[in-house]
Amino acid sequence: MPEGSKSSSVSNLPLILDIDDFKGDFSFDALYGNLVNELLPSFQEEEADSAGDHGLGVSEVLPNGHARASSDAAKFAQGLSNPLFPEVDSLLSLFKDSCKKLIDLRNQIDGRLYNLKQEVSTGDAKHRKTLTELEKGVDGLFDSFARLDSRISSVGQTAAKIGDHLQSADAQRETASQTIELVKYLMEFNSSPGDLMELSPLFSDDSRVAEAASIAQKLRSFAEEDIARAVPSALGSATASRGLEVAVANLQEYCNELENRLLARFDAASQRRELTTMSECAKILSQFNRGSSAMQHYVATRPMFIDVEVMNSDTRLVLGDQGSQASPSNVARGLSSLYKEITDTVRKEAATIMTVFPSPNDVMSILVQRVLEQRVTALLDKLLAKPYLVNPPPMEEGGLLLYLRMLAVAYEKTQELARELRVVGCGDLDVEGLTESLFSSHKDEYPEHEQASLGQLYHAKLEELRAENQNVSDSAGTIGRSKGASVSSSHQQISVAVVTEFVRWNEEALTRCTLFSSQPATLAANVKAVFTCLLDQVSQYITDGLERARDSLTEAAAMRERFVLGTSVSRRVAAAAASAAEAAAAAGESSFRSFMVAVQRCGSGVAIVQQYFANSISRLLLPVDGAHAASFEEMATAMSSAEGAAHKGLQQCIETVMAEVERLLSAEQKATDYRSPDDGMAPDHRPTNACTRVVAYLSRVLEASFTALEGLNKQAFLTELGNRLYKGLLNHWQKFTFNPSGGLRLKRDITEYGEFVRSFNAPTVDEKFELLGILANVFIVAPESLSSLFEGTPSIRKDAQRFIQLRDDYKSAKLASRLSSLCSSSN
Repeated sequence: MPEGSKSSSVSNLPLILDIDDFKGDFSFDALYGNLVNELLPSFQEEEADSAGDHGLGVSEVLPNGHARASSDAAKFAQGLSNPLFPEVDSLLSLFKDSCKKLIDLRNQIDGRLYNLKQEVSTGDAKHRKTLTELEKGVDGLFDSFARLDSRISSVGQTAAKIGDHLQSADAQRETASQTIELVKYLMEFNSSPGDLMELSPLFSDDSRVAEAASIAQKLRSFAEEDIARAVPSALGSATASRGLEVAVANLQEYCNELENRLLARFDAASQRRELTTMSECAKILSQFNRGSSAMQHYVATRPMFIDVEVMNSDTRLVLGDQGSQASPSNVARGLSSLYKEITDTVRKEAATIMTVFPSPNDVMSILVQRVLEQRVTALLDKLLAKPYLVNPPPMEEGGLLLYLRMLAVAYEKTQELARELRVVGCGDLDVEGLTESLFSSHKDEYPEHEQASLGQLYHAKLEELRAENQNVSDSAGTIGRSKGASVSSSHQQISVAVVTEFVRWNEEALTRCTLFSSQPATLAANVKAVFTCLLDQVSQYITDGLERARDSLTEAAAMRERFVLGTSVSRRVAAAAASAAEAAAAAGESSFRSFMVAVQRCGSGVAIVQQYFANSISRLLLPVDGAHAASFEEMATAMSSAEGAAHKGLQQCIETVMAEVERLLSAEQKATDYRSPDDGMAPDHRPTNACTRVVAYLSRVLEASFTALEGLNKQAFLTELGNRLYKGLLNHWQKFTFNPSGGLRLKRDITEYGEFVRSFNAPTVDEKFELLGILANVFIVAPESLSSLFEGTPSIRKDAQRFIQLRDDYKSAKLASRLSSLCSSSN
């Protein structure tokens, strides 16, 4: 068929497009394929054939390498005269028809959409109108419900009021009925005084005891209130009151009888341990004075309050056998055992009380109070017999200290008992306050007893020390003194152990202060008083010890004075005096050592007290304003007396040392030591024998001071001694004349003295002895060189003038004129 005829036949076919083609899963490719499938197959076949032909066209290559064109080129040129896509006209026609059909479909859809919009608008208007009408109907319904609810509420309130009135009326009816019943019973009790035989069976029926007790209490309360109201009323009312007084008397008698009957039943049940019956009786008895009679009766009948053997057993357990003196440790063990037994007993009673009584806390309060006030108090009265301060018990019987220790043990253990009873249960009872009241009389006078005890201990210790010293003195006799032994051998020396014992007493007292004093102010006051006792004891003890050591120094000084003789005495007398002087010197040295030991122990004792104050006392005084500063100042004041005695004694020590130095210098220094003859022999460069003896003595005796003294005290003492030694040596050398070789010997002595005093660590003393070395040069240089000696040290010019006069050539060299010129130049 020709291609033109085929195209025209396709274009004449009717195009069918429907709205349903666009519903559901619409695919444009599927629609397009459905439209053109009838036109495109022939073209596809031709395309395939054309492609096959073109695939066979291969250019041929000539042998000479040139290509020869295929025959397809001719065919291609021939095909240019035919159309490449003959179905295009049919497709264009189809596409135009399709567009037209689609436009028609769109118009149809638009029409339908418009109609639907109109329908929706109309339906929406109807719906809105319906909703408006429904809202009005709902509002009306809500108003109806509100009116109904208000009506129901009103009806409910009315019903509640009616119910209240009915309940009130019923209560009034019940009250009236009870009142009628009570009036009937009251008339029975008001019949005649003391007549209880005509009462209703209710009051004699044991099975209705609880009801009878309740009614009797109500009648009694009513009658008593009526009488109370009738007292200020008129005479006519008074007549009626007299009638009720009969009822009151009869009711009182009946209540007493009923209460006694119930108590008897309670006792019988208690003996049989019938807790149910006891509980019933206790519940009924609670209507009589809130059950106080039953509670008191139950507590009073406990065996530990009525059995005498229990009391005796308590005493034996704590105090031991009669006639023996109990110790605090034994009492502590006894109290612990006894209080444990009491706690266990109270715990067992608590279990019964909790089961039986309707108000167990009240019963526990009464029980614990009775335990403390009766059982514990009876024991404490026997244990703590308060001593009289005017006539305290002797130390052989323990003294006041035994009472204080017993008091502390009893107080501490009783406090522990109170805490245990609080755990077991004691109701509203202030068990700690009650326990405090048991010791109030002892605590009020405690500070005075504590101070008196410390004083008693102190005096007893002094007596003990005196007895020990007396025994030592008696055994030694006078043999030691006759041989020149220490003058202080019969005197008691200060002991650091004794001071430590004072502090130990105070520490124990401090523990009791803390135990008995709950308030900081009270504690601070008691601690201050106790610490003051320690200060007084230590101050008095070490001051007396220093004074005794000073007495030894004084005795040694008296011995020295006793053997000072004049110059014109016989050789025999002089020898005896020298021997006695040696004995006095030994006594002085021994006294010096003894005093230094006393000073050292005094310092140790004061240090112990200061350490005790810092570690134990100060923390208890700090909470109270001013207490710490006051005690610190009091401590300084208390130690001032000891410081004064120590200062005086150290001055005496210096006097003792210097006296012996002067004795040694006087006895050992020879005139020839500093004026040796010019015999042509080499000069002696050794220190003189007097210098050697003095330095040896000072080294030996001052060893004790180096050990005993510390800090500023040591520095002040050695500086003073060094100054005194300097002056003593100057005065000593004024007694001699010196030649040049003697000047060299003197310079050697000065060097020896200077090396020794350098151990004093006193710069001013070192400087003085250095100047002495320079001063000794006045004996060595030629007379014409004297003026040049003091050009660099004008401070020694005055002493130099005195020394120049001691030169053996002072007159022969006419040094007086030179000395006057030296003086004029210095002025």
